[in-house]
Amino acid sequence: MALLEVSNIRKIYGKEEVLKGVSFSLEKGEVLAIIGSSGGGKTTLLRCLNQLVTPNEGTIMVNDKVIFDSTLSKKMSEAEIRENRLHFGLVFQQFNLFPQYNVMRNLTLAAQLLEAEKIKKKGGSREDKRAAFQKIDEKAVALLERVGLADKMNAYPCELSGGQQQRVAIARALILNPDILCFDEPTSALDPELTGEVLKVIEGLKSSDSTMIVVTHEMEFARRVATKVIFVADGVIEEMGTPEEVFEHPKSEKLQHFLNKDVEFKPGK
Repeated sequence: MALLEVSNIRKIYGKEEVLKGVSFSLEKGEVLAIIGSSGGGKTTLLRCLNQLVTPNEGTIMVNDKVIFDSTLSKKMSEAEIRENRLHFGLVFQQFNLFPQYNVMRNLTLAAQLLEAEKIKKKGGSREDKRAAFQKIDEKAVALLERVGLADKMNAYPCELSGGQQQRVAIARALILNPDILCFDEPTSALDPELTGEVLKVIEGLKSSDSTMIVVTHEMEFARRVATKVIFVADGVIEEMGTPEEVFEHPKSEKLQHFLNKDVEFKPGK
């Protein structure tokens, strides 16, 4: 059974059809790299999965649960949409950290708000809340250690490099235990010398229990880390396969042209 099943996703902005019926599936533990030229629909696809934008057509299922179905007459409530978003952790291009909070608070804020809401619904006590918050703090520290920033927990975003801010954003996404961790061109806002440190962290997250979707322009990273690659062009999946199939034996002319723009990825090299 696939962890994620996406069927016939279409998204239209005005008169422009950005996604034209995108379908794919993803198993637990897989790393999916989505590549393609700018404007092809990659980021829109990611935002449809996270329901930051609403598809015009299609279905999305996670763990055999329908989280979006355009054919349903009853629209989902905001509460249901927020709950469905928890299946995904999204790391943005621009970090999107709260500048007024230190690193520790950036990590724990959303998790504590969610936990406080759960405890309130169950009629829990202050002691329950205190214990839950302590566990969240402990997890935040462990995640900061995992991304190499345990010594920065009291620093503010303005005191961090771009690479450090993005690593904090990755830890923040992980603290909510998403089924699928999504990256929207996570190095596009970074200087070249900072790109490597972020890609190293993402690569270090790869495991049988970690499922990831990475929209990226880093072809070497995609070929090395991904288990599946999708090439999106003009709103459709032009080609899909293993890294070897996509990078070494491209079939479509569009993919061949895209790879030929980088001499390192000319077919056959």
